[in-house]
This record gives sequence, C-alpha cells and structure tokens, in this order.
Amino acid sequence: MEEFTGRVVGVTDGDTITVLHDTHPAIIRLVGIDAPEKGQAYGQQAKQFAASLAFGQTVTVRVSGHDRYARLLGEVILSDGRSLNQELVRAGFAWWFRRYSRDLTLAHLEQEAREARRGLWADPAAEAPWAYRSHHTSLTAAP
Repeated sequence: MEEFTGRVVGVTDGDTITVLHDTHPAIIRLVGIDAPEKGQAYGQQAKQFAASLAFGQTVTVRVSGHDRYARLLGEVILSDGRSLNQELVRAGFAWWFRRYSRDLTLAHLEQEAREARRGLWADPAAEAPWAYRSHHTSLTAAP
C-alpha cells in the first residue's frame, strides 16, 4: 500500500481533502465513508468537523486506489494516530459506505453513533448522501 505524509491545505467537504504530496496538491477521497453533501443537512458541519481535525495538520495518507474522478482513495491518519475516516463516522458526520467498504470498524462506529444519536443521527430522517445525490443528479462528486 502506498503511503505518504503531507500537510492538509484544503477541506472540500466531509470526505474530501487536499494534501500536499511532494509540493503538489493531491485530492484525497476518504475511503470507506460518505459524508453529507454541501447542500445537504449536516454537510457544513461534516466539513467543519473534518477541518477542525485536519486542516493545516501534517497527516499520513494510506492510499488504497483511485476513484472514477481520479482522486486518490485513502485513509488519513492524523498526527495523533487517529483515523480521520473513523473520527468522522464516530462523531456522526459520515456514513460507513457499505457499498464500497468491508471495513467492519467503520460499521461498528456507525452503529455506535446511531445508537447515541450523535451528529446527523440526531435526525430520525437523516438522508444518506447516495440517496441525496440520486435526487439531485447535478451533483457529480459521488465516489
């Protein structure tokens, strides 16, 4: 698995960040999770949460591939050793993206967040981003 370290210079939304890799910006799509879209309920909170943990920080990106938009798919490890991907799910600001992920840690964290009604799980009618995108076909940031 490819791995590199760099500084987070941008947070597009709750599941997409930009990390400097050898002085070049690399767009990282956080693998295994799906955060609310910008125009969706909790979308702004997910972005702010990701930024509060990662923006300006030096992180390690564990690259697992590319998505159809040529973004790197990866797990982002914060300087304190925590996984940004996992922290977003734990806090209730992202879903475990079960369609593309077999990561049972993410599944467990989502279940815990649901039961505790953290973040978007406080809303009993929380709409999954993939359902939201299917109703708003102009969105192209899908994984």
